[in-house]
Amino acid sequence: MLRTIIIYGVAMAVLIAILKMVEYRYFVRDIPLEFYIGLVAVMFTGLGIWAGLRLTRPKVIEVLIPGPFERDEAAIKKLCISRREFEVLELISAGLSNQEIAERLFVSTSTVKTHVSNILAKLDASRRTEAIAKAKEMRIIP
Repeated sequence: MLRTIIIYGVAMAVLIAILKMVEYRYFVRDIPLEFYIGLVAVMFTGLGIWAGLRLTRPKVIEVLIPGPFERDEAAIKKLCISRREFEVLELISAGLSNQEIAERLFVSTSTVKTHVSNILAKLDASRRTEAIAKAKEMRIIP
């Protein structure tokens, strides 16, 4: 919006400068004032129509509807992610803490921490959120 206002303002300034230059150099004595007023009116009418069409143009929003999720098993094998690490990764993506994951999988918290550190290393991530983002990008998890 601001860009359009600036373009409109600059265009008006340029048009007025051109009209003044033409007025002072060539047509001061030959053409009546009404002609200049009409010329300015026509130019700003055209500029107004252009700006109106540009500002009221409907914006096209493209929505991509993803198809059914297909897990990339080749990526899982390539990264050497074990079945248990994959389960932990899915639970991390569900937003569970280490303690909640340990309770769900019936393992100790230290075992979950080991799996999480292995997942972070295999996905080359420094945080759990980064690991989730990379796993989604690689189509390992939905």
